[in-house]
Amino acid sequence: MKALTHPFPPLYDGQSRILILGSFPSVASRAVNFFYGHPRNRFWPLISDWAGEPLPRDTEGRRALALSQGIALWDSLASCEIEGSSDASVRNAVPNDLTPILEGARIRVILCNGTLSKNIYDRFILPQTGIPALGLPSTSPANAAWSLEKLKSVWYPALDTGKVDHVS
Repeated sequence: MKALTHPFPPLYDGQSRILILGSFPSVASRAVNFFYGHPRNRFWPLISDWAGEPLPRDTEGRRALALSQGIALWDSLASCEIEGSSDASVRNAVPNDLTPILEGARIRVILCNGTLSKNIYDRFILPQTGIPALGLPSTSPANAAWSLEKLKSVWYPALDTGKVDHVS
């Protein structure tokens, strides 16, 4: 295995309220240079259905959908050694710095897409941010135990928390 560095920047703007963190881009995502690039990943079908929008078929459509819904996308890992796309193979993990996103957007909720993302966040990033993240089941096709409908049952309430103005 050789060390890989995250090949593309985070997606966010000043209107982003929901930060979704994956672990590290898959081979397919690295090939298209954007998040959740595998055609069988359920991320984009889930987000478009939640938003009530048509499923975007290209990177520009996906970028526009995420931003229009107040969603920022990034990954927990800045670099690592990885075999293919297997989270289980990750070694020598280096976490990402979320400071630019947290300073440039008004993030209300941080959601981790999958176990590795949540573990990296809790171990390395949470001590820096002090903001707890919610771990959600992975939308990856490797997570075959979770159907799209089952994913929706836990993802939708989590996404909805980022859309609501919290009164303190």
